[in-house]
Order: sequence, then C-alpha cells, then structure tokens
Amino acid sequence: MDFKTYQKKARETAQYPNLGSNIIYPTLGLVGEGGEVAEKVKKVIRDKNGIFDKESKLGIKRELGDVLWYISNLCTELNINLEDVASENLEKLRLRALKGKISGSGDNR
Repeated sequence: MDFKTYQKKARETAQYPNLGSNIIYPTLGLVGEGGEVAEKVKKVIRDKNGIFDKESKLGIKRELGDVLWYISNLCTELNINLEDVASENLEKLRLRALKGKISGSGDNR
C-alpha cells in the first residue's frame, strides 16, 4: 500500500474530538504509541535477553502500525501529504549522507 492510500484509509477510521481541527489528539497519541514501542523493546531486553522472537516482533509491529496511524492523522490535521513527508525525509538523509553528516546532531547538517 502506498502512503497516499494509507493516509486516506487511516482518516476513515479517525474518531476523536474536533476531528479536522485538532492537532493535539494525534500528537499525544503519537507520543503514547512511541512509548509503547519502547516498552516492548525494553521488555525484550529485560525478559528475553534481547532476543526478538516472533511474538515480540509481532507486538512491536502492531505498535508501529499505531504510530503510523497517528502520524498519518497528524499529517491530515495539518494538511500535509504523508507521502511528501516520507519523500522529503529520504532526500534530507540522502543529502546528509553525501556530505558525510549522517551522524551528529542538529536539523541543518
């Protein structure tokens, strides 16, 4: 599935207060789901000696899907095309790699 289709279908399932003018809800959801991804990784490190078995990967995959849903709906709230976000990010990273600036910090490397 491409990002344009995903964004449209994700919006069809969006049900939250002030839909269409609420960037706070999907932002908070994004942060919460990102935390759930981190929790699942942490528990693999703690409970499974860092071995990501099929069950662990499936749980993380599901949480990543929730992250993607919130990113998509935040983009829609801001009238941003998710496909553009993905393309522009890859181009930014490509240019950083060409300059030898992948590592380090700062937005304008």
